[in-house]
Amino acid sequence: MPVNKVVVHDKEGNIIKGTTADFLPKKPMFHLVVGGMHGDQVKEVFVETLKAVFFVKDFNGNKEYREKKDFEAPQPGKRVKALFQDGETMCGYTHVLNFDQPGFFLVPADPKCNNERVYAVYSFLQELVVNDSPVDLKSVLRKR
Repeated sequence: MPVNKVVVHDKEGNIIKGTTADFLPKKPMFHLVVGGMHGDQVKEVFVETLKAVFFVKDFNGNKEYREKKDFEAPQPGKRVKALFQDGETMCGYTHVLNFDQPGFFLVPADPKCNNERVYAVYSFLQELVVNDSPVDLKSVLRKR
């Protein structure tokens, strides 16, 4: 199974960088090797405690780069604008929104950002707009 570089943001504002080889959208938990593949601490991470899992190109990124928040270059899939409870907004594309799972994958609209894809957790979203139509998050969370 491939190893992914991830930056995990929890609902409390904590951030942990590491790698995972067992993240699956249907699973409520995955393992994170803190610091990367050669780290010696492995944590169990429960998805419902998270804001999002950021699958990154590298751990450092470019702190000076400002991600574009618009849909300049159309990509396949549904256009998604996600506003998190901490005020962060992400724009991107998704192929599937399965409301029976804890979250969904979003590919950022800005291909130059450090995120390859993001798994956004529904329970930490304040607002979700898909193809210019708002999603009723309260009903989504009630179904689960």
